[in-house]
Amino acid sequence: MDDLDEELELEMDDARLDALVGNENASATDISRRRYFSELLRLQGELVRLQDWVVHKKLKVVVLFEGRDSAGKGGAIKRITQRLNPRVCRVAALPAPSERERTQWYFQRYTAHLPAGGEMVLFDRSWYNRAGVERVMGFCSDAEYEEFFRSVVEFERMLIRSGIVLIKYWFSITDEEQNKRFLMRIHDPLKQWKLSPMDLESRRRWEDYTKAKETMFERTHHADSPWWVIEGDDKKSARLNCIAHLLDQIPYGDVPHDPVQLPPRVHNPDYIRHPVPDTMKVPRIY
Repeated sequence: MDDLDEELELEMDDARLDALVGNENASATDISRRRYFSELLRLQGELVRLQDWVVHKKLKVVVLFEGRDSAGKGGAIKRITQRLNPRVCRVAALPAPSERERTQWYFQRYTAHLPAGGEMVLFDRSWYNRAGVERVMGFCSDAEYEEFFRSVVEFERMLIRSGIVLIKYWFSITDEEQNKRFLMRIHDPLKQWKLSPMDLESRRRWEDYTKAKETMFERTHHADSPWWVIEGDDKKSARLNCIAHLLDQIPYGDVPHDPVQLPPRVHNPDYIRHPVPDTMKVPRIY
C-alpha cells in the first residue's frame, strides 16, 4: 500500500479541487476508482516491460505531448514516468527560448534532447509551439510560420529514418471543461503557479487556438507520423487511454533476466560505526 501513496494523494487532490468550485459530483460519470487503479497499475507494469525492451533493443523513442492548456498532458506524463527509470525515460519540458536560441535553426534546441539508443524522451510541448502559441501570440513572423510547415514534415521523416520511433499526442478538452479547470487553479493556492499570463490569454483566445490546431493537423498529420487525439474531459480515462495506446505503438516482449540474489553483507569485527551528532540531525517533527 505504501507504493500507492502518491496515486492516492493525487486522487484526493482531484476531489479537493472539485470541492473548491462546488463540483463534488463531478466524478459520477468518471471511471470507477477501483477500475482506474487496477488498470493503471496493470498498464504501468506493462510500461516497465516496455522500458526493458527499449533498453534491450537499443530503441530510440520520442513521444510528443501537445494540447490545450489544462487538458491533462502533465498528469498523463506523470503516470507514464511514475514507475520508470529516469535514466531511461526522461521528460523534456523546455522553457521559453533564450536570445541566443532565437537566432538558431528553429529545431536546434529540440534536437539536443533527442534520445540515444535505449532511451525514451517525452516532450511536454515540443517544436509544435510554433504552430500553436507562437502563431496565436504573434511570437513568430508569417515567414517563420510558413517555413516551419515546410520543414517539420521532412524533419520528422529524418528522425524516423534515423531509427527514432515518433509518436504525437494531442490532448483535447471542451470549452466548458477548460473553464472549470482554470477556475480550480484560480481558487487553489497549490495550483496557482500553473496559471501563467500565457495560460490566461489562451483562455481568452480559445477560438484562435482552435483555428491554429486545425491548421496544424491539416498540414502535419501524415502517414509517417500521424497525430493521435485523446479526449481529456475525464482525466482518469484519458491517462489510461494514452498509456494503453502508447504500449500498442511499440511491439515489445519479455527480456530475459538473471535471477536477482542479495549477496551476504560483509561484517568486519574491527569496524565501529561513528554516531551522528545531534546537531546534524533534522528535527523529528513528524
